[in-house]
Formats: sequence, C-alpha cells, structure tokens
Amino acid sequence: MIIGVPKEIKNNENRIAATPSGVSELTKRGHTVYVQTNGGLGSGFTDEEYVKAGAEILPTIEAVYEKAEMIMKVKEPIEPEYELIREDQLLFTYFHFASYEPLTHAMIKNKSVCLAYETVESPDRKLPLLIPMSEVAGRMSVQEGAKWLEKPMQGRGILLGGVPGVRPAKVMVLGGGIVGTQAAKMAAGMGADVTIMDINLNRLRELDDIMPANVNTFYSSEYNIRQMLGRVDLIIGGVLIPGAKAPKLITRDMLKDMRPGTVMVDVAVDQGGCFETTKPTTHQDPVYVIDDVVHYCVANMPGAVPYTSTLALTNATLPYAIQLAEKGWVKACQDSKELALGLNVIKGDVVYEAVAEAFDLPYVPVEKHLG
Repeated sequence: MIIGVPKEIKNNENRIAATPSGVSELTKRGHTVYVQTNGGLGSGFTDEEYVKAGAEILPTIEAVYEKAEMIMKVKEPIEPEYELIREDQLLFTYFHFASYEPLTHAMIKNKSVCLAYETVESPDRKLPLLIPMSEVAGRMSVQEGAKWLEKPMQGRGILLGGVPGVRPAKVMVLGGGIVGTQAAKMAAGMGADVTIMDINLNRLRELDDIMPANVNTFYSSEYNIRQMLGRVDLIIGGVLIPGAKAPKLITRDMLKDMRPGTVMVDVAVDQGGCFETTKPTTHQDPVYVIDDVVHYCVANMPGAVPYTSTLALTNATLPYAIQLAEKGWVKACQDSKELALGLNVIKGDVVYEAVAEAFDLPYVPVEKHLG
C-alpha cells in the first residue's frame, strides 16, 4: 500500500502520525511511505531519519495527498485539506466528527473512507487509540490548571499543593476514565485536595481502592456538582461518550457559584466540551474569562508535548496501520471488529450512529460496505 504522512497544519500542532520507527515497520513489509518535508521536525524527527527508515520525502502536502492510498494523520483535516482528499482515499486519524458538522459534510462530499482513531474499540470496551492521548491530556490538564491558577495568569493566586500551614487547592475532576484518572494522579502528586466524580459506582470503587488518601470519590449528579462549585479552585472536565458529543455538566448559570479566578480545563473540547461555556482555543491563545472564571479549552493539548505524544500515538496506531496496509481497509475491517468500529464515514455514507444522530443525517449500517 502507498501511505502518506503529511505535516499537520492545525494551529500549533507539532505532532506527526508516524515516527521513523513506525515508518520502518511499514517499509520493511514492502509498503511505500511518503512523508512531507519537515513533517516530523516539530516532534524532533528529521527528514534524514525518515529516509533512513525507508520513507520517501515529498515537498508539499498536495503531493502527499495525491500519491497516497492511505493518509495517516494526527488531527482531523481542516478546510485547506478538504479539496485534497480523493474519492475512496482512506484517512486514518482523529476526526471527532460529532463536534464539527462542516467536517462531517466535507468528508461525505469527497466520498473518502474515514476511519477514526477515537472510535476504534477493543472487546473490553476500551478505546486503544484514544488512551495514549487521553493519558497525555489528563496529565497536562493539571499542569496547565496549576499555571493558570497563578494570579498573573488571572487565576485565584493559589498554589496547587499549598505549603505547611496553608491548605492546598481543591480540584474537582469530572469523569473517572483515562483523563480523569491521570489528572487525579497528577493533582494528588502535587499535594492538592482532589475529588473525582463519576456516575459509574464500580469505577468509583476501583478509584477509591487505588488512589492516595488525598483523593476522594463522589457520585456525579447536577446537585452534587453544584454543592462542590463554591469550594473548588480547579475543575478538570474529562467526560467522554465514544463518537458522540460530550454532555454539558457545567452550565453557564453555574459560573456564578464559583469564586473569581477559578480555573476550568475542558479536556473534552474535541467532542464539543463538557462545559456549556466551552469554545475551542489554541496554544497561542489558550484561555478566556467568563464571569471571572478562567476557561482553558485547547483542542489539541498533547500537541504542546509533541515528542512524548508522537511516540505514544505511534505505539498505539502502528499495529492497526499495519493491518490496514497489509489487507486493505475492507478486509482489515471484516477481520477486526475493533477496526470496523473506527469507520465513521464511507464513500458518502455516515456509518457511525452517534455521528448521524448528532446532525440528523441518514445512518447507513457499516455492513453495507463490508459485505
């Protein structure tokens, strides 16, 4: 198969979809890999390293899209890329369709095959291609939240871990999944007073067993969230429904119950966000303030640590990319239900139900295309 790895063009996105090591695993199996010039520099990988791994370097993003049968990316295509995508071309990347209708319609129009990292699902209901970036984002959420709590950054002016004789900051983590668990571990390690909220009692029991003493669990409900708001300093939103929009757990009217300088970090922003006041921001301009509450809603948080993120992402995506390259997407998805669940849009048909529901589009069962 001919595989293309373009340079990411989203704002401050320095990751790349494949490391030289990943490229080597593909080329040694006889596949052709085209990498765009300087595509890996942001992650610390040079063109020379890719050439040594067997890749061919192309000068422009247009050339990569023109030659490739499968495009491997990190982030969803953005508007300048829409016209580069060909009918029947396979795109293997994060899409998060349910949060952005224009992208969905653009992929329907160009009749490409869209296989989304975030909906590939293993038999144990885990999301193996979302986990590594969720781990990065969960840990980063506390790192960023601690920074924006500083007074010069418009926060409350509170040190996350406190000092002897001064109580630490209170952190509320919404969601006990990968993001929430990693956020709680980081916040607890810095000495904060942490509460994880979730609606899954079994998960709360597990967290209660494994977390340190400064982490408490609390059942998530609107009433319980409102009870907490006036006492917390940092709120981490980490709630995910695979392929669908995130639920709005913090509404606009709740902001008045928070103290000025409270910081909210919405890790679910790629899926529309779990705060009603969420709007996507960038690393260049990461925050905005509403009702004296600081909102950090960067849509590609792991892009700020691209070396770590690119290695972690390739570790997870490579086995699936090999299957797609070796068998073609139809046979690979027939043989692997995990990969089949990643299919969202195929040749103009929306084949992932949550995406169809999000925009009231016709839903076509994936079996139509898999036979």
